[in-house]
Amino acid sequence: MKSIAYCVYREDEFIVAQCLNVDISSFGKTRETAVANLKEAVELYFGGEIAPAFTPVSDMAVGQEMVDA
Repeated sequence: MKSIAYCVYREDEFIVAQCLNVDISSFGKTRETAVANLKEAVELYFGGEIAPAFTPVSDMAVGQEMVDA
């Protein structure tokens, strides 16, 4: 088993769960559903590869900045 780190945010009417260890995200109508869907997607990702890339993360922080767009 691997421990995954993720962030959760709202995008329109959905909650998005984004994995920080591998480039995978999922969504749902609730936080619980989004996280459950993310866990399933990550498990499928690891099940389909011999040795997929996995980046351990620690000391996570969430930030928000304004940019010119």
